[in-house]
Order: sequence, then structure tokens, then C-alpha cells
Amino acid sequence: MSKKNGIDAFSRRAFLRSAATFGAVAWAGAAGAQDALNEIINSPRRGSWDDQYDAKASRTATTVVSNTPVFGPETINHVQQAIFDYQNIVSSGGWPMVETSVKLELGVTDPSVQQLRQRLMVSGDLPRSAGISSSFDSYVDGAVKHFQARHGLPADGVIGEYTLKAINVPATTRLGQLQTNLVRLQSMSGDLGRRYVMVNIPAAYIEAVENGRVALRHTAIVGKIDRQSPILNSKIYEVILNPYWTAPRSIIQKDIMPLMRKDPTYLKRNAIRLFDGSGGEVSPETVDWNAEKAPNLMFRQDPGKINAMSSTKINFHNEHQVYMHDTPQQGLFNKLMRFESSGCVRVQNVRDLSSWLLKETPGWSRQQMEATIKTGVNTPITLAEEVPVFFTYITAWSAKDGVVQFRDDIYQRDGATELALQTPYGVEQSAGSVESDALPQ
Repeated sequence: MSKKNGIDAFSRRAFLRSAATFGAVAWAGAAGAQDALNEIINSPRRGSWDDQYDAKASRTATTVVSNTPVFGPETINHVQQAIFDYQNIVSSGGWPMVETSVKLELGVTDPSVQQLRQRLMVSGDLPRSAGISSSFDSYVDGAVKHFQARHGLPADGVIGEYTLKAINVPATTRLGQLQTNLVRLQSMSGDLGRRYVMVNIPAAYIEAVENGRVALRHTAIVGKIDRQSPILNSKIYEVILNPYWTAPRSIIQKDIMPLMRKDPTYLKRNAIRLFDGSGGEVSPETVDWNAEKAPNLMFRQDPGKINAMSSTKINFHNEHQVYMHDTPQQGLFNKLMRFESSGCVRVQNVRDLSSWLLKETPGWSRQQMEATIKTGVNTPITLAEEVPVFFTYITAWSAKDGVVQFRDDIYQRDGATELALQTPYGVEQSAGSVESDALPQ
């Protein structure tokens, strides 16, 4: 049996097993689609939104969270099932567009809520038993939160601009996105190691995986569209506590020189010191900052709270000069769009990840690590065993219970313009090293 036929056979078997319970998402054929749509339309219509309060509905976003890794052994099967389900949605006419001139949220009554209900029923976010009313009740609130969580959006239950754009991406486009990402996932199948770190760039988050389960999950900041984080497979070999930051030559020329012309105290304020080739320290006052070319000196920022990498730098072998690190700008992790760096990856709660990386390195308990950070002394630590790290580009996957996840195609690699238009990226046209995002301000 060919690989393609094997996938098709699996999909048919899985569909037959799940068809009885899958609801609106998995109906097949025109007759089935019409029957399902009739059931939706003819289901009970309750009079007002407060008659339909369901305490569990507002918590349905939590069902999206899983300790199953994106590169888990069952992920490919789950994605194949999702592809089959979405093929049936597409062959049945897809889902309706939601058109509204009002802000849809809990308590609102508007005809467009009927479209919203149908849309969420088709994708499996809302049970058909909720009915087709014009009231945005707690059932719809829970379904919207579930949808938002699946798409990496804040699960606030409000149909804002970006949620509406995601809702109106056609089913055919979502199907293509799943098919594209199946190929990517298949390329990562196999034994990735007992412990590994996965950076999913479009999702801007990190998984630390141990023995097939997600041990830690971290919010991340990754490269913007014109300074992309690279796709790579490597091994983490070192954690540096209280790291130095050394400015690349291009940043010295293009950024620091102009900054020093405007503000001669810039280096001192940011604890950046100058060193010559023999390691001797050079006073900034001796440098001609108006010169055409930057001085042939090393610009090194001392460890500390204002250091561009703050408490931690995580090194792995790669030709791109990228790494993972802490940041003094913790507020950036609260942003919806976390495509802010110039290639390197900033990690929220990076000390948790460092502690996990170091837990098998003798002498480096969490307490010892924290005590060392408090000293402010630059301390490189070589891991007892290198940990694999994968920088990946996965915009669609399904890890458990038929919950299909989608993310924006930030680097425009999925081949559909709709997927790159959900949220604002703020592309900056700037040149320089991938380390320029660490330039102290």
C-alpha cells in the first residue's frame, strides 16, 4: 500500500469511528450537510440570552491546553484526521461568513449572531444543541473563547477585528494550511530525544518536552518578518548566568555611533565599556564619535538588570548567531503580536527553562542558580548533556481530542494571503545583525 493510500485508509477508518459524535464538523456529502444544517436551524430557539446561561461555557478555552507536544507521536494521525474532517466541511460548502456592524459580545442581540452560531457549529466550537438564536449568550461566549484559544488570540469572548478576520478565513484555506503543515510535521517525525526544546515561531511559544510530555511551555518573542528567526535543528550546550552583551560591528557603526553623537552619556548609562585588542579598557572620551568609521574596539555591556539579555543567555550551535535569552522588557510578552526581535528568541520566565535545562548538571539546583544570578558575576555553565533544540514553523496542528490549532502565517510561507492578514505585524525595514534587537535603549 502506498503512503498516500495508507493515509487515506486511516482517514476513512478514523472518520467512521468518530462520525457518530463529531457533530457539525465531520458531516459528509451534500445530503448529510443539508440534514445537519436543518438540525441546526430547527433546534430550539430560546427567548433571551440569559435563559441560556451555562457556567461551564465560559471555561471552554481551557480545553485547548494540552501537555501533549506538537511533535508528539500521535500528532500526524491527529492532523490527518483533521484534514479529512476539513475536506468534508469544504465539500459540504464550508462555513458562512460573519458580517456584522456591531461589536458582538455577551449580552448582545443582533441578527449576525445567527451567522456566528452557524460558523462556530460547523467548526465544532459550538454544540448544535445551542440553537440558532440572535442572542449572544453564554454558550456563544464559551464557543468564541474556545475558537480564540485555538487561534492564539486572547480568549476574551469578544468578536473584535482580529477574531472576526480569523473567523472569516475560508474553510478551503484552512484545509490547505493543514495539508501544508502535515508535510512539515512529517519531516520532524521520529525520535527527537528524551528531552528537547521546541520553538514554534508562528505561535511565538516554546515547549520543553521530557519523556513525551510537555514539562514547560513558555511565551516567546521571535523575529519580525524582515529579520526572521531561522529554521534550525541544534543542541543547547550552555547556559550563561549574568551574561555580557557584545555589540556586533554593524550595530556599533549604524546605531551606537549616532547615539553617542546625540548623547555622549549613552555608553555610561547602559554600562557599556570599551576594550582594545589587548583587553585594555578605553575611555569613551578618547574616541572621535564623529568619525566616518567606528573605532576598532569591543563594545561590551556589563551583566545586570539593564543588560540587553538580563539574567540569562542560552547558547546552542548554529551559523546564524542566534540564541535564546532573558529580557529587561518583560511587558513585551503581554503583546498579542510577539514578532519583535531580529532573529534571537526572548523567553518569558526564562529561569524556569534554565532550571529545567540544568537539572541534570551536578551542582546547579534552582537555589544555586538564583544565588549566582544575585551575585551579578558572569557565569557560563556547560550542560552535562546537550539538549536538542528545534526552531520550527508550524501554523496548524492538532494534538488531542480533535482540537485543531491555527496560527497566523507571519513569514508568509503557507501560500495563502488570507493567513498573513489576521493581525498587524508592523514590519520595520532595518538592516543589521540578528543581535540588534538586544541594543540597549
